[in-house]
Amino acid sequence: MAALERVLHVEDDESIIAIARVALENVGGLTVCSCSSGREALAKAASFDPELVLLDVMMPGMDGPDTLVALADVINLDRIPVVFMTAKTQPADHASYYALGASAVIVKPFDPLALSGQIREIWDNFDDHAPD
Repeated sequence: MAALERVLHVEDDESIIAIARVALENVGGLTVCSCSSGREALAKAASFDPELVLLDVMMPGMDGPDTLVALADVINLDRIPVVFMTAKTQPADHASYYALGASAVIVKPFDPLALSGQIREIWDNFDDHAPD
């Protein structure tokens, strides 16, 4: 199985973008494409060719679920895990994210030192990213 390298991170909060970038790049050794909106993610996703999408739920304009639906028209989401990040902790909220196709949900606030490990574990448990 190939190692995870490229993560598309979509988040509207600049401080969370900065923390996640340090956590994933400096601690985790990953390459991160940070987008501050769903529209920016749609514009950058195809050329970045992410292997995992880390997606905030609550964003102005296009929220995370809307962004996920739109990304399916730009990149093949059947082959890559999508992880929602949210402060919502209700099981019904999480169930709706899984119903949309999410592989996992990470609750905010997250532990920056553990984030890359969580992402790698989700990647390792996702069995569809390997080529046929």
